[in-house]
Amino acid sequence: MSALLSSLPLPSPPAPPAPRDASRALRQLLRERDDAGAPGQVLRRIVAEGLDRLPLPGRGATLQRWRALAEVAGHDLSLLKLYEGHTDALAILAELGAPAPPDALWGVWCAEPPDGRVSLSRPATGAARLSGRKQWCSGAASVSHALVSCWDADGRPWLAAVALDQPGVTVTADGWQAVGMAGSASVDVSFDDAEATLVGASGAYVDRPGFWHGGAGIAACWYGAARAIGVYLQAAVRAGAARQAPDPHRQAQLGTVDVALAGAAAVLREAAAAIDADPTGDAGALALRARLAVEAAATLVLQHATRALGATPLCRDAHFARLAADLPVFLRQSHAERDLAALGRMLSTREESPWAL
Repeated sequence: MSALLSSLPLPSPPAPPAPRDASRALRQLLRERDDAGAPGQVLRRIVAEGLDRLPLPGRGATLQRWRALAEVAGHDLSLLKLYEGHTDALAILAELGAPAPPDALWGVWCAEPPDGRVSLSRPATGAARLSGRKQWCSGAASVSHALVSCWDADGRPWLAAVALDQPGVTVTADGWQAVGMAGSASVDVSFDDAEATLVGASGAYVDRPGFWHGGAGIAACWYGAARAIGVYLQAAVRAGAARQAPDPHRQAQLGTVDVALAGAAAVLREAAAAIDADPTGDAGALALRARLAVEAAATLVLQHATRALGATPLCRDAHFARLAADLPVFLRQSHAERDLAALGRMLSTREESPWAL
């Protein structure tokens, strides 16, 4: 067992459960927050309030979990990126039976670009060591621990827990130039023989049922931001109709947004129910379906809302402008046509139709 386990102590007694509807408590907390606060500071407050202890996926309340993610997403997608990573890490650790230090802030850094792999070595001491440069490390300057994907000398994939306040870990300022999602600070992190603790067996991170559960949860994040944009449009159409004659073009745009959001919400509710009904089953197809359906809906909502509202909210409303800048960047976490091809490949191996009403 690596010495890092001393920095990853056994869990303290369970914290009091979050409110039954965590999304309501999050809504209230976020309304009270200082908008000048950095996402990492707000995440720390959320954790202190116990609002990171969401229902685990597949335990009968997956939709409640997704509602909490959607609530944070509608407020600030950069904050959501950190919150989703932290809550996803807690779910991964629980599923793989690994301890989680109390009061830690977690990131999950498992992007695997061809030129950004981290190497795992296991010296004679038995301690796991990481070397290399990891890309797309969201919240690297704010979190205290991370789950990092890595590869051993035999080409086998592993997941490792790393405490970031140790020699051999350097959070750089490199790797993020986008205006959208700037608050997530998804920079490169360099590991130089940094000590780590392996989490699960080789390949366990991808092979576990929760891999797809977490992937579907990202769709709830996209949905939360798209819904917030739709709410802006609804309010603007309502206010415009109260001041002057109704605008049929704006009404048509609102109708289009309603159809898109209603369809996306239905897909998410169905996916959450399916995960809870079969928590150990292969959720790959339903996760991809949910992600692709919500991606399409969010893209359409952004297009029609901005066409209907014009430049005013993009230039004069900080919240709307931030959502409109952040959402296209966050949506590119989708693999687009590659995901469509993967979904088609999954469906082509099945004899039964997936489209029964």
